[in-house]
Amino acid sequence: MSARAITSTVFEYAALRVVPSLERGECMNVGVVVYCRALDYLGCRTHLDEARLHALDPALDLGGVRSALGGVRALCAGGDAAGPAAAEAPGARFRWLTAPRSTIVQPGVVHAGLTTDPAAELDRLLALLVPGGRG
Repeated sequence: MSARAITSTVFEYAALRVVPSLERGECMNVGVVVYCRALDYLGCRTHLDEARLHALDPALDLGGVRSALGGVRALCAGGDAAGPAAAEAPGARFRWLTAPRSTIVQPGVVHAGLTTDPAAELDRLLALLVPGGRG
């Protein structure tokens, strides 16, 4: 009986960041979105360190940030609760989520890598890129 070789496949990811003051341009990573076309995977994880964000901008609307991140998580998961865009294919949703925007919650640059397990990559990247994030 031969063991089946585990092959790596390409995945893409982007950090999600909060930019409390667009004028100052300061930001803090608060999540990661991972997409793997070959495995039809789209997922995201977030971690919001409210004390650190409050230090950047004491007047920041944390409820608005939580709501925006909830929208990102809902769109990644798909389903009726996320609205019409959630019916799109995972790749189209990833492109929509990573399109540049000038709001408080912004995507970072899209990067690529190789993986055999995109969900494990999501955990690893959250721990690596997000202060206080744990995979």
